[in-house]
Amino acid sequence: MIDRYDWSGGSEAMLRFGAAKGPVVLFAMPLFEEANRLRALVVTMLRALADLGIAAALPDLPGTGESLLATEAASLDGWRDAFAAAEEKLTREGLRVHVAAMRGGVLVDGRANCDSRWHFAPVTGAALVRDLVRARQASAREAGKNFDPAAIVLGDPPVELAGNLLSPQLIADLREAGPALDGRRRTLRLTTEAAAADRKVAARPLWRRAEPENNPALARELAVDLSAWVRQCAA
Repeated sequence: MIDRYDWSGGSEAMLRFGAAKGPVVLFAMPLFEEANRLRALVVTMLRALADLGIAAALPDLPGTGESLLATEAASLDGWRDAFAAAEEKLTREGLRVHVAAMRGGVLVDGRANCDSRWHFAPVTGAALVRDLVRARQASAREAGKNFDPAAIVLGDPPVELAGNLLSPQLIADLREAGPALDGRRRTLRLTTEAAAADRKVAARPLWRRAEPENNPALARELAVDLSAWVRQCAA
């Protein structure tokens, strides 16, 4: 079902999965091109979660998905406020909200009140910006040009990074951003990641693929883990 939520800057779309009662998982998508590469995986996972009896909601953030806001007008503060507004809508419906996020989505969920957080392959904003800059530098080299990230200056016009027009303020804010560490939290990572996690999962990093892909087996595995975590926190 396609629903909507209101935030201070307007109204955005939100996909709903599963029953309209009981606990609900509010999911924060990865950011930028990773959102395109991982959307099929996320939707497959949330459908599997609904089959396991846990409802889910997937909001578009301002400047992403079907949002009418231009990407270059998006801000980290706006994303965090919008995600919190999506949580408030679900809470007003009488639902117990659990937050889940993948990759850069962990940078936007911190203002949402929730019973627990579940993160898969979380990344810092600094690491995310490094990936964006490397992609821009690679494309510049192919065109016989140079790109110096030091040229990104606050107050300047939006800059193109990995196919996205982004404001220098958003880039600066992302460099300082990290995942929320408060409350009940479970973290999953791939076995190839060195950082600590509550569980390691064997799978390919689909966010590194050249084209969007899906992995239904991984989606099901993540959904099973997330459903068990929600039920544990609700007990």
